[in-house]
Amino acid sequence: MGKVLIIEDEVSIAELERDYLEISGFEVDISTDGKEGLGRALNEDYELVLLDLMLPGVDGYEICKQIRAVKEIPIIMVSAKKNDIDKIRGLGLGADDYMTKPFSPSELVARVKAHINRYDRLAGVLTANKDIVEIRDLKIDAGSRRVWGYGDEKTLTAKEFDILYFLAKHPNKVYSKEDLFKEVWGLESMGDISTVTVHIKNIREKIEQDSSKPQFIETIWGVGYRFRG
Repeated sequence: MGKVLIIEDEVSIAELERDYLEISGFEVDISTDGKEGLGRALNEDYELVLLDLMLPGVDGYEICKQIRAVKEIPIIMVSAKKNDIDKIRGLGLGADDYMTKPFSPSELVARVKAHINRYDRLAGVLTANKDIVEIRDLKIDAGSRRVWGYGDEKTLTAKEFDILYFLAKHPNKVYSKEDLFKEVWGLESMGDISTVTVHIKNIREKIEQDSSKPQFIETIWGVGYRFRG
């Protein structure tokens, strides 16, 4: 079903995660040291990395940054930290998702499956997709996964691009956070979906001239988000 690397220094947690993923058909390797885990992530072929933040050797933030510089594979950050600033930092470095300990084994397996399945679909479809969306001063090229705003190219993470492209392809329609989680992550809403809010914030800071007065992605208070067509 897929090969997963778990980078987690708490052996009991890593082994529990491995057991549930292996039961579900995944091949799983474990690294308990940040430096070793980074080396394996960069030099071996994995379809997803499950990455703890607090690690000996090299922390999860630096590992995420270095993986994302050369690979687009899904990265799920795992941490006991619940502060939004930790999520913002992790997702801003290119992580696709953020799970807060403790979480249920079923949620872990569901998220891993969803991220790998979606990555495989995108790898097969978007490489041949020449679709380009242009709305006012924003241009989104699905084939090359590149974005330009107000004449300048913008650097978005893989998940930021997925969210922006989805909303831009469905202008003027309101989507709740639960809707976006289902459409972009491929999961029914479960557990912590605040990653959606963090990604939207990061997208606005990159594509808007003034993120406090967004011209593209609007917040419909109490409902969700809408891309202005």
